[in-house]
Amino acid sequence: MLNLASESPEGWAQKAAAHLDEILLDHAHCEKKAASTAISLIFRYPEFPQLAIPLSRLAREELAHFEQVLGVLRSRGLEFARQRPSRYAARLMTAVRNHEPHKMVDTLLCCALIEARSCERMQRLAEWFESEAGRDEELAKLYRGLLASEARHHTSYVDLARSCGGLEAEDVRERLRELAEHEASVSLAEADEPVRLHN
Repeated sequence: MLNLASESPEGWAQKAAAHLDEILLDHAHCEKKAASTAISLIFRYPEFPQLAIPLSRLAREELAHFEQVLGVLRSRGLEFARQRPSRYAARLMTAVRNHEPHKMVDTLLCCALIEARSCERMQRLAEWFESEAGRDEELAKLYRGLLASEARHHTSYVDLARSCGGLEAEDVRERLRELAEHEASVSLAEADEPVRLHN
């Protein structure tokens, strides 16, 4: 279960597919950033050694996905490059509380929601590229193949928030629900936002 409070707008996948070069490049950046975030959390919270192995494994998997997306880019004559990011993650993280252990819990839960939104969007893309209108076997295979790991990463972050934050399980569930409502509001692009995987 992804714990999202909203679904992507109808037609999102078609819109994304119309900006495919941008979406694929953004996807590569997202995988790289996800790996970096996991490693940064290990550095930020050395007093919680139970974070180290799960986040190290998660980072390696994200880097493998990064390389996989790079391969797809290159097969289409594209290369990894700088790109203007969306403000999705920054806006999502504005809800993170400033004091510990709530800051760590909120950060882990926001990471969980980013993974959940990725999974939901990749599901939409897989379905689109499997359809007659958007048929693309390479991309359908890419996005269908990533769904299980994205869902697993979501669950891993939620489990870490529950086990490391020192909060009651019900408090973590309620905070996840609150953050999911916030995520639903920031997942929709503003008028001047570029087309990206998370908006």
